[in-house]
Amino acid sequence: MLELRAETAIDDGDAEVGPLMALFDATFSRDFNTRLIRGGHEPVYLPATAQTPYHQVVFAHGYFSSALHEIAHWCIAGEQRRLLEDYGYWYCPDGRDATQQREFEQVEVKPQAIEWAMTIAANRRFQVSTDNLNGAEPDRAGFTRRVRAQLLSYLQSGFPERASLFIDALRDRFNGPELTTDFLAKDYPHD
Repeated sequence: MLELRAETAIDDGDAEVGPLMALFDATFSRDFNTRLIRGGHEPVYLPATAQTPYHQVVFAHGYFSSALHEIAHWCIAGEQRRLLEDYGYWYCPDGRDATQQREFEQVEVKPQAIEWAMTIAANRRFQVSTDNLNGAEPDRAGFTRRVRAQLLSYLQSGFPERASLFIDALRDRFNGPELTTDFLAKDYPHD
C-alpha cells in the first residue's frame, strides 16, 4: 500500500495520469526504489525513510505536466542529491525579482528541455514554465529559446540515461513521435 506524504491528492481528471504513474513505477521502482506519487499543492522529492521505504517523486494536483516536470528534475539529480529532500536545493517561490527570476530560469533550462522531450514522447504539447506569476515579468520567449537550444543539444549529444529510458517508455506507451531536430523545427518553430 502506498503512503501518500503530500497534502490530500487532487485528481485533475486526466485519464492518462494513472498510466503515467504506472509507467514510471514499472521503469524505475525496482532499480531506483523510486515511485511517482500524485500529490497536493506543492511538488516535492522525498527520499526514503523508515516510514516510507522508497523515494517519492511527488507531483502537484495530479497534473500530467507537473509529473513530467518533476520526473525531469529526478532524471538529472545525481545519486547523492537523490538522498536529500528536494535534492538539497533551496527553492525561491513565486514573487521573484528580476535577478532571482534569471537565476531560477538558469537552473530550469536542463530539466525543462528534458520535460519538453518527454512531453512530445507522451504525445502532448509543451510550454515552458517561468513559474513567477506575482513577481518580475519573465522573458518567456528568451527562456523558451534557451530551453529549446538545450533540447537541441540533448538531441545531438544524448539525454541523461534515466531521461532517455523514460522518453523511450513514454513514446512506446503514448505513441509519441520520434523526436528529431526536423520534428522540432516543424512542430515547434523558433520565434
